[in-house]
Amino acid sequence: AAAGIAAVAVLLHGALTMNRLATASRGADWKLLSSCRGSCGLRAPVPAYTPTNYYYSNVYDYGLTRIVGGTGAKEASWPWIVSLQHSGVLWRQHFCGGSLITSEWVLTAAHCFDDYRDITMLKVMIGATLLHKPGPGAQVRKLKQVVLHPYYNADDLSYDIALMQLDQPVQCSSYIQLACVAPPTLKVSELSNCWIAGWGAVTARCENHLQEAKVQLIDLQLCNSSSWYAGDVHPYNLCAGYPQGKIDSCQGDSGGPLMCQDNSADYWWLVGITSFGKGCARAKRPGVYTSTQHFYEAGLILGRGIWREL
Repeated sequence: AAAGIAAVAVLLHGALTMNRLATASRGADWKLLSSCRGSCGLRAPVPAYTPTNYYYSNVYDYGLTRIVGGTGAKEASWPWIVSLQHSGVLWRQHFCGGSLITSEWVLTAAHCFDDYRDITMLKVMIGATLLHKPGPGAQVRKLKQVVLHPYYNADDLSYDIALMQLDQPVQCSSYIQLACVAPPTLKVSELSNCWIAGWGAVTARCENHLQEAKVQLIDLQLCNSSSWYAGDVHPYNLCAGYPQGKIDSCQGDSGGPLMCQDNSADYWWLVGITSFGKGCARAKRPGVYTSTQHFYEAGLILGRGIWREL
């Protein structure tokens, strides 16, 4: 276990160093990017991708787990998102999301493992948009280890962050790229083009088509006020959605990314990990996310904290 935790420090230090060197040009060398080195946070040039504007139409709350108010994402639109699946549950394989931050490490939520402790039954799918028809760009990996934040508490979802090590590194491509973890110097509150994505679940089965939705970052003090979350939001959380509700992530999207585009470049920052909410897309109950920036600054993503192996 000690060796595995030490490996987190080495591998993730490299990943976060690369974040600082993220390539911003539109003409990025995709042959270089296929090695999972040299850049992060860039989306594939093919197929052409244009985000959709939302006008609060086609909004449904099924009372279960999905991106509420979103639409189907285009192929390779979020190339770092992963689907965490349980191989022993045929009717509900997908149960959480995550973000690829190195060729063999995925950042996700610690609460994803509250009910799934046997990692030999888990697998990760990377590079897919349709889960039932992943396509040639998708890769599947088993898990080598899972490490949780040592202070994670399932009762209040504090320190809801975890790392998954894949049994083999993935090969990057136009379908698979690394996420850029937001560094301490990034002014996240000034980012305006922010999105969530996930497969979630509708009724008893997963949403096979990756859903996406644009959201707004919401002031943490407002989000934690008496008529909103009334103190349940932690200082290292982010809130995102809309005051009136209607667009939101829910439990089945847990562990998945909250992503914001850089204000002066083409790449995207992984600023949050889907953690919790009250209901789905309700007014004054936006999605709550674990801030990746907070843990970057604290050194915990870098492995200097004492991570707890599952």
